[in-house]
Amino acid sequence: MGNCGCGHPSGAGPFAEGRELVEFVSCAHGGTLKNQLLPNGGLPTRCQGCGSSFTLTTFVACCPECGGVHAVSPPRCDDAANIQFAGVGYQLT
Repeated sequence: MGNCGCGHPSGAGPFAEGRELVEFVSCAHGGTLKNQLLPNGGLPTRCQGCGSSFTLTTFVACCPECGGVHAVSPPRCDDAANIQFAGVGYQLT
């Protein structure tokens, strides 16, 4: 995982995992990426915290049931298997 060119330290990039990916996408491009709509109406998924079904419609979003924070990066937004979970108790700032 090298530097993606966005000014983030090596390792924190679009191919990071878990909380590191969520934080990367949340901050990418000055924070503007996180609320952009995903192509094709989003990705149907299950919350990796509580197991509830929902559709990730933006690059960073919370489970409507438990508030679990999930994210996917632009180069990987074509497959729900690439959605990462920030972990139980994590909250967006």
